[in-house]
Amino acid sequence: MDLTLIVVVVIVTALLFDFTNGFHDTANAMATSIATGALRPKTAVIIAGALNLVGAFLSVEVARTISSGLVDDTRITPVVIFAGLVGAILWNLLTWLLGLPSSSSHALFGGLIGATLVAAGTGAVHFGAVVTKVLLPAVISPVLAGVVALLATYLAYRVTATADDGTVRKGFKAGQIVSASMVALAHGTNDAQKTMGIITLTLITAGVLAPDSGPPFWVIASAGLAIALGTYMGGWRIIRTLGKRVSDIETPQGFAAETASTAVILASSHLGFALSTTQVATGAIFGAGAGRRLSTVRWGVAGQMALTWLVTLPAAAVVGAAAAWAASTGTAGTVIVAVVAVAVAVGIYAASRRRPVTAENVNDVPAATPAPAEQPIPA
Repeated sequence: MDLTLIVVVVIVTALLFDFTNGFHDTANAMATSIATGALRPKTAVIIAGALNLVGAFLSVEVARTISSGLVDDTRITPVVIFAGLVGAILWNLLTWLLGLPSSSSHALFGGLIGATLVAAGTGAVHFGAVVTKVLLPAVISPVLAGVVALLATYLAYRVTATADDGTVRKGFKAGQIVSASMVALAHGTNDAQKTMGIITLTLITAGVLAPDSGPPFWVIASAGLAIALGTYMGGWRIIRTLGKRVSDIETPQGFAAETASTAVILASSHLGFALSTTQVATGAIFGAGAGRRLSTVRWGVAGQMALTWLVTLPAAAVVGAAAAWAASTGTAGTVIVAVVAVAVAVGIYAASRRRPVTAENVNDVPAATPAPAEQPIPA
């Protein structure tokens, strides 16, 4: 296949992944604010989309980690990156259909690593960088966000224990508008950069950019726009899971969870850690639920999410590896991979229309398992 054509195909595919990342991760910023009524659903996704776009321009450290840190760019081709993106997109769509807040980031890393292993062997994967920049943050970040949110929630209820309930709810609702907006901004500084890094890696492998180059402005702008548009579409299935199935979230808890998520994501973006913003936000929500009362948290849902987190990277790696193997046979193999991927994506979308979740009904369905009545922590 002509090099220029495959580069264009990879860039388009990367932006499609970025779009799925956007609607897959809208819940990270806005699920709790929608659940508590601090923001109307449509207003929430507009704010999240706009701030994702702004955040994309604030840093490129994570993009550099991906474009020059995870795999050896001298030993792979744009076709390999295309195969990795196919694995990531299909996993994103499947978990979106199931309403599971899995990591788009780990799907991307898994797809890229699996495709690279098949195409170039183990020596082409920088496993040290994978451990320090991906796996360790995956373990530490949700726990850290959960602990911070737990403490913040406990303090919030203690400080406001004697205050008027209506005044407290009104104050924290206003605070949630700010804190949710900050999560959306932070999300743009981390997740939008992953697609920037993939496109930059593609341009490096094609010889368009020099090794270790940062993303050009047009790459930053296009990645920011793609994730912003995806965010605006609203991942209502996952918003329902985080907002309604984890715990019955009140406004102090929502504010605490969003503030904790913002702090962890921004710190990681500054350090170049390509963490999972989904895991951070989910960990913070569980921490906020436990910070008020352990029994209000639905730990069965937590188990489902943890299992999804564990299998995301290897599952995407398997699909990426299979796609790379097929694409390695030549142009026909690459075309077959593209056709199969489109067919599977269309099938998943068709399945989602049987029981649609929209902005209008995202808060209508009760949680799968009833939770105990909410009671504030006594002073």
